[in-house]
Amino acid sequence: MDCLGEIEIPSGKLWGAQTQRSLNHFNIGTDLIPTEMVEAYAVIKKAAAHANRAAGTLGDKEHELIAQVADEIISDEHLDMFPLHVWMTGGGTHFNMNMNEVISNRCCQIVGTPLGSKTPVHPNDHVNMSQSSNDTFPTAISIAVGLTATRRLAPAVEHLRDSIAGKADEWKHIVKIGRTHLQNATPITLGQEWSGYATMLSDNLERMKESLKGILFLAIGGTAVGTGLNAPAHFAENVASEIAAMTELPFVSAPNKFAVQGSHDALIHFSSSMRTLAVSLFKVANDVRLMASEAGFGFSELLLPENEPGSSIMPGKINPTQAEALAMIAIQVFGNDVAVGFGGASGNLEMNVYKPLIAHNLLHSIRILSDGCSNFRRFLIEGIQPNIKKNRQYLDHSLMLVTALAPIIGYDRASQIAHHAIAKELTLKAAAMELAIITEEEFDRIIDHQQMVHTQPD
Repeated sequence: MDCLGEIEIPSGKLWGAQTQRSLNHFNIGTDLIPTEMVEAYAVIKKAAAHANRAAGTLGDKEHELIAQVADEIISDEHLDMFPLHVWMTGGGTHFNMNMNEVISNRCCQIVGTPLGSKTPVHPNDHVNMSQSSNDTFPTAISIAVGLTATRRLAPAVEHLRDSIAGKADEWKHIVKIGRTHLQNATPITLGQEWSGYATMLSDNLERMKESLKGILFLAIGGTAVGTGLNAPAHFAENVASEIAAMTELPFVSAPNKFAVQGSHDALIHFSSSMRTLAVSLFKVANDVRLMASEAGFGFSELLLPENEPGSSIMPGKINPTQAEALAMIAIQVFGNDVAVGFGGASGNLEMNVYKPLIAHNLLHSIRILSDGCSNFRRFLIEGIQPNIKKNRQYLDHSLMLVTALAPIIGYDRASQIAHHAIAKELTLKAAAMELAIITEEEFDRIIDHQQMVHTQPD
């Protein structure tokens, strides 16, 4: 029973009428509200109960029950009682009421009153006291993103970065041919090349860390439109302090609730930092695919770990599957970010009604980036090896080593040697000797691979 009348709810369920109405009217697709939002909302309800009790507006019994059930939910109990789909009301009201109803009914179970009796804890009057969906849903997104990014994404990227940096150090003396425009260029060490990847990830970690600061300013306490109507004095500050203590993240009350309820710019900014991370991962994945492309027809500079057969028809084939998976993840994150951007740009007046979309895409990106980085590290980076023979072969036959001669004999004469080598199918050294432009002793002194890759001080 709710304000619209009676509605049937399956037996054994802890949700109530408003949750059931959402299930009936918004059974769209298979995308459910992320489970990370369940924990985040339970944190809000517990923190709000603490703040309301401190303000004298919530009784001890109601507070104790709400906190007890919130702790159960935070501990991943009752997850099957949160079945709502993403594609619902844009303010997330249905999910807020889903949480309120589950907590109310679980309290009924604990004390032995009938489900749906709203006694001793009422979903609106007690669980939702001093709150609105309009301030709790964006607060829940901030909590869910903050927790998931710090617990899962940052460690996954750090571990991948460290594994790549380890390879860079291990391979710092392996000289290979560099490439620009997918054509041979001057030498580089494999370690130098991979140090670039490690630094890209370090830079991305800093960008994400910086962008996470914005989501620490919480909308809670603004209630319906940001004015704080129906919330006691200092409720916003008190509940933010409780949330910070529970999550061990430095959440604070946003100084201007109109900004964080009418728009979600901080969340959009964090999404863009994940997009930039995805851009870097896309490059690393595709570079690995190129460098590991098969001998005779590709670069074959790296040897892939043999994790699984690569073909159902071609025996012995090993494919860069982890790189392919990471590249697909990156593209999905690009798409998620575009949708988040449109959602964030579509707020009207005092409210944005694309909140479930924003929450779903942000948390989806965090989840797949975290898993993708972990798998890429475990099943590719840790087992990949350099093809020493092939790298040396490319280096010895590269005509771009002529670049080191240019400062000595001039650009035009160096170019003459390179073109003669191409026309006569000679090595660079053989071409130089045949043209008698430089002596063999001078050639060997100038074309020093190690010297060419360490022209700048460390």
